[in-house]
Amino acid sequence: MNALAASATSTGEAVQFWVLGVVAVLGALGTILMKRAVHSALCLAGTMIILAVFYLANGAYFLGVVQIIVYTGAIMMLFLFVVMLVGVTAADSLKETLKGQRWLAALCGLGFGVLLIAGIANASLKTFNGLGVANSASGGNVEGLARLIFTKYVFAFEITGALLITAAVGAMVLTHRERTERAKTQRELSEQRVREGKHLPPLPAPGVYARHNAVDIAGLLPDGTPSQLTVSKTLRERGQIRDVSTDALNDLKALEQRSEERLGRDRDEEEAKR
Repeated sequence: MNALAASATSTGEAVQFWVLGVVAVLGALGTILMKRAVHSALCLAGTMIILAVFYLANGAYFLGVVQIIVYTGAIMMLFLFVVMLVGVTAADSLKETLKGQRWLAALCGLGFGVLLIAGIANASLKTFNGLGVANSASGGNVEGLARLIFTKYVFAFEITGALLITAAVGAMVLTHRERTERAKTQRELSEQRVREGKHLPPLPAPGVYARHNAVDIAGLLPDGTPSQLTVSKTLRERGQIRDVSTDALNDLKALEQRSEERLGRDRDEEEAKR
């Protein structure tokens, strides 16, 4: 009788699960189906927040708070900021740098799906007691989790920490590059630029010989053609440069035509006076 009472689900919990569960699944699908990396990151952040709500509803208060503060608030937002700063576009996700990685990802996803279905089936076929007994036995959720981590699972916890530290140190070692040659001085760099015939004076500022100083619009040379040196290379690679060269050339032609008409009238007036 106690087992049946513990395994019963209230109406509020059922409504919460089916409503938030559908939103979480939609967010997970949006993570892998969105074309833009920023949208995928936002969908993943929404799914993580819903998982935190599930943790809190089931009595795992510490995991729910950690899910929001650490994973969603720190790690996921860091990924989002990096993606926004780097400027990953939809075209970048179509480039397959490693051969066979899509098939490997499909196999991993299939294996994860099998494990997920097996876990849900196992949970649905057996009765569960929830976290109420475990939390009350240790004086709270945080106390019970700490007792398990630092007593029963202390070796697994320490091994996991050692692996994370090793991975962090390994990443720093792999990305560090020792300088094998002497760094060139400013004079040597200047002489090299002169020998190679590069652009020596300062680059022209955006909007030179134009009606604006926007950074995404190339400046115009005296002949009306746009100067690619006035805009950032990053904006050129992203295709975020607004082209107003046609309008500028039309304005230039109109100005030349008005000048010729005015000069023609002045000449006619001078001839008439003579």
